Amino acid sequence: MAGGGAGVAKRLATLLSGLLECGAFCGVIFGWASLVFVLKDLGYFEDLCQPTATPSPNRTLLPDCSRQDEQFSLVFTIGSFMNNFMTFPMGFIFDRFGTTVARLIAISLYTGGTLLVAFSTPELAVLLFPAMSMLSVGGILLILTNMQVGNLFGKYRSIIITLYNGAFDSSSAIFLIIKVLYERGLSLRAMFLFMAACSAWHLLRTLFLMPRTRVPYPLPPAYSYGLRCPGRSQSYRTYEEKRPPGEAGAEETPLEPSAPRVSTYTNAFAFTQLCGVLCAPWNGFILDRHKRGKTPRAEGARGALADLQASVLSLVVTVTQCVLFSICAAVPVLPVQFATFVLQVLSRSFLYGGNAAFLAIAFPPQHFGKLYGLAMALSALVALLQYPCVALVQGPLHGDPFYVNLGLIAVVLVAFVSPVVVARECRRRAKELGAAGTPLAAAPGAKTPAEVPH
Repeated sequence: MAGGGAGVAKRLATLLSGLLECGAFCGVIFGWASLVFVLKDLGYFEDLCQPTATPSPNRTLLPDCSRQDEQFSLVFTIGSFMNNFMTFPMGFIFDRFGTTVARLIAISLYTGGTLLVAFSTPELAVLLFPAMSMLSVGGILLILTNMQVGNLFGKYRSIIITLYNGAFDSSSAIFLIIKVLYERGLSLRAMFLFMAACSAWHLLRTLFLMPRTRVPYPLPPAYSYGLRCPGRSQSYRTYEEKRPPGEAGAEETPLEPSAPRVSTYTNAFAFTQLCGVLCAPWNGFILDRHKRGKTPRAEGARGALADLQASVLSLVVTVTQCVLFSICAAVPVLPVQFATFVLQVLSRSFLYGGNAAFLAIAFPPQHFGKLYGLAMALSALVALLQYPCVALVQGPLHGDPFYVNLGLIAVVLVAFVSPVVVARECRRRAKELGAAGTPLAAAPGAKTPAEVPH
């Protein structure tokens, strides 16, 4: 780019390094099932298991580890809650102080979380609670600062936003890699110390490949960002957008009643998470499909309306995937859960990526951080229900989740209201533009519907 702006090479480096950052660090909490396998083998919360005698021929002891499982479930519940709920205040920090401050906070939290896991022991298993929360908050703040990278690529903005959210989903496979390496002999401490050392890379990327404030949209001429030489930074303050079982003796049974089978499904679930980065851009293609035709793209008010109209199909596809996922999860046939794993990756990729892209399309860019944080905070409140749901299934329902699954399916069906509401809003705006005789291109300086405060 002429005039000292950021060239194609720098923008591609920002895009690819951000993709690696999101895919390797931001959403590791969602690979919790793989890490639990390791933590159980190391004896975390093992004191909560109670031996129960069973009338078996060799009088083995089958430990009741339901309280241990509940404790692991509680760690994940709190961690995933913090992942979403804390996005709201972090969104304010991002909007108010900009990218550099937000990323420094994220790096500090992430480093602290990895160090807590590295130095935790079965006797200090309680450290998992703050560790997972810190990893979650640090990761979501990293991806929040990365989604603005889409502004560097104009008409591919929605594709890149959804691609980053797909990478966020795929990062859950990191704990699977940790599980596999642990089974090959690497210690949990060494692996998490390595993850903590990666914070130096995050810091370098913050200094050289990210803006000090935010990336504006659309980009002004000769826009540049990052440090060009020691002590100098180029940025713009314009309108922004933004234990494995197998060695137990005759008198004892391992925690997992069927180790190879449990590990197989754990691995299958974790491997499917890798595909999130491949699935997420499909939603971006749906959102940006109207920009790829031969006819000139509408600008101004009609351009903003076209973007909003494109989101209706995205919303319909997303909700349909969520319904199918909920139905498959309710089928009490174990092989069917392979389909559930696939639908989970698809629906989550479309949901998170589509949410971020929709907010960027439908609302003023200077409020993106707050709105994205609010949406994630609301999802966090809903996520808190997973722990009482587990307790309900294991308690009054005697291990049968049928009625809980049925209720969840009914709740997900309500989400079809969202595309209907957006479609009606599109028709209303189209009538207003038609009545006002709005030209294809709005007058310079005029506010588009997406820029008008709601």
